[in-house]
Amino acid sequence: MMKRKTSRNNSFADTLNRVSVNKEVPKSVFVLLLLLYFIANYFTRNLSRSLDIWLINGKEIPLSMLAGVSASLGNICILLIVILFGKLGFITTLLLLISQFPGLLISIFKMRNFAVVQGIFTNLLTIVASVIIFLNHLRMINYQKKMREQAITDQLTGIPNRFACFELMSDLIAKKEKFVLVSTDLNNFKSINDTMGHTVGNKVLIEICERWRAIASREDAETQDFLSRPGGDEFLIVIRAYQSEEDIQNAIKRYQDALEQKITIDNCDYFLNASFGYAEYPTDAETAIVLVSYADTAMHEVKDSVKNDRILHFTQDLAKIEQNLATERKIRNALEQDTIFYYLQPQYDIAHKLRGFEALARMKDSEGNMVSPGEFIPVAEKIGLIDKVDLSVFRKSAMFFGKLIRETGADITLSINISVRHLMKNNFMDEIREILEKSDLPPKNLEIEITESIMIDSIDKALEVIGEIKDMGIKIAIDDFGTGYSSLSYLNKFPADLLKVDKSFIDEMNSSESSRQYVATIISIGHIMNLDVISEGVEEPEQLGTLREIGCDFIQGFIWGKPLPPEEAEKLVR
Repeated sequence: MMKRKTSRNNSFADTLNRVSVNKEVPKSVFVLLLLLYFIANYFTRNLSRSLDIWLINGKEIPLSMLAGVSASLGNICILLIVILFGKLGFITTLLLLISQFPGLLISIFKMRNFAVVQGIFTNLLTIVASVIIFLNHLRMINYQKKMREQAITDQLTGIPNRFACFELMSDLIAKKEKFVLVSTDLNNFKSINDTMGHTVGNKVLIEICERWRAIASREDAETQDFLSRPGGDEFLIVIRAYQSEEDIQNAIKRYQDALEQKITIDNCDYFLNASFGYAEYPTDAETAIVLVSYADTAMHEVKDSVKNDRILHFTQDLAKIEQNLATERKIRNALEQDTIFYYLQPQYDIAHKLRGFEALARMKDSEGNMVSPGEFIPVAEKIGLIDKVDLSVFRKSAMFFGKLIRETGADITLSINISVRHLMKNNFMDEIREILEKSDLPPKNLEIEITESIMIDSIDKALEVIGEIKDMGIKIAIDDFGTGYSSLSYLNKFPADLLKVDKSFIDEMNSSESSRQYVATIISIGHIMNLDVISEGVEEPEQLGTLREIGCDFIQGFIWGKPLPPEEAEKLVR
C-alpha cells in the first residue's frame, strides 16, 4: 500500500511549535485599529484648521482645541498596533508616522503654518515610545517563549512533557478531531537503574527518545505522531491521520521495533521492550483525563498479561474506571465533609473473654447509602487518600474509646489500621501524640496494625518509627501475616506484640490439610517469638475448634461478633 503523504504540518517539530506558541490576535483587530487611526488623523487635520467656535455655558471654545484629543486617540491606536502585533505593528507604525513628516514640513516652511510644529514633536515622541514599547515587548516575548518551551519540554530528553501532551489533546478535542492516545511503559527498566545506576538509566532513556523522536518526526509516515514523556519510564504518544485500526497498530509497532533493537551504553548492551495500551477519542472517551486513564488501563493489562502481544486497545471490560472515579469523588466529598465514620469489631480470647475492638472505616455516599469498604478502601489507597481515611477513623474512635475507658474502667484494646503511606509520614508521631492527648486514651490500650509489606518498604525508617511507638507504650500488630513478603529475619527485628492470620487461610483451614498446617506454623512462629496470635474471619464452629486445637490466642470474626456501631459496642463493654 502506498504511503499517504500530506501537506499538513505533520512533523513532530511543527506540532510542538503549534502547542507552544501563544494564540495570535486576529488580523481583523489590526485592520480596525488602522481604520480608527486614519479616522482620528482625518479629524485631527480638519480640526486643526477649523476657525469655528463652540459656545459651552456661555464660554467660547475654539474647535481647533479638539485636534489634540483626536490626535491622542490616533496615537493610542498606533501604540496598540505596536503592542498587539509586534514586528508587523512596529513597521506599520514607523511607515505611517515617518510618511507624515514631508507634509508637516511643507506646511511649516511653505505655508507658514506653525501650528503643526506640535504635530512634528508628537510624531517624534510617538516614534520613540513605539521603539521603546517594541523593544521591551520583544524582550518579554523572547523570555515568555523560553519559559514556555521549558514548561512544555522534558528536561532530561528534550521531548515534550505531560503538560504539552495535554495541551495538544485539549486543542484536538476542541476541534473535534479524531486521535488515539497511546500509553507506554518500559518493562523491567527499574532493574537497569538498580544494577547500573541512574546515570546509565538516563542515557538509556535519552537513546530511546532519540529513536522514537526520529519516528515521530518522519514527514513520509502514514500517521501524524506526537511523542511526550510524563516522567520516569512512561511515555504518551498521540497518533492522528490514521484510516484504520491496522494503521494504529502499525504506527505503534514502529516504536516497538525501534525499542527492541540493541541499545549500547558505555560498551554494555541492553535489550528492552515495552507495554503499549491505547484509547481513541471520541470513540472510547471524550475528555483527555479519562482518555489517559483508559490508555493506562490497557497498558497495565498488557503489562500484567502472560501473552506475547504487547499492544492492546482499551475496552470497557478491562477496568471499572468510571466506577473508580465515582468512588473517588465520594471519598473526597466524605473527607471534605468529615463524614467518614467507623464500626468496631470485637476481638476475644479463645475462652470468649473480650480483648477489645478493631476500628473499621465506613462511608456513606451523598444520598446516605453505605459504600462497601471493599469498594472505597482500594480506591483510597490508589489515589493516596488512605492516610486521611485512617486518621479520621483513628481520631474519632480514640475519642470514643478514651471516654469509654474512663467511665467503665475496662481494660480493653483499641486496634487501629495504619497504612504504610501513613506510617512513613514525617508528622505521624505528632498525630499520635495529639490524638492521645485530646482523647485521654492510655497508650497501653492502643494497638496499631501495620501490614507486613512495611518490612520491605524503607525498613530502617519503619523500625525507627515503630521503635518510637513502642517507647510510648503502644502495642504493634502485624496484619495479614503470611499473605505478602513474610521473612523471619525481618519479623525478628520488629518489636511486635501480635500476629494476625489472614481470613483467606482460615477459610481453607478445614478443607485443606496444608492450609491447616500453614496456620499452625504461623501460630508456632508467633509463640516462639513471644507474640500473641489472632485469627481473622472466623465464622464457623469447626474453624473455632481447629484454632483451639492448634493453640490460637485470640479470635475475630462473625462467629462471636460482627462490626458494631459505637453505641452497640459500648453496650457490649458495659
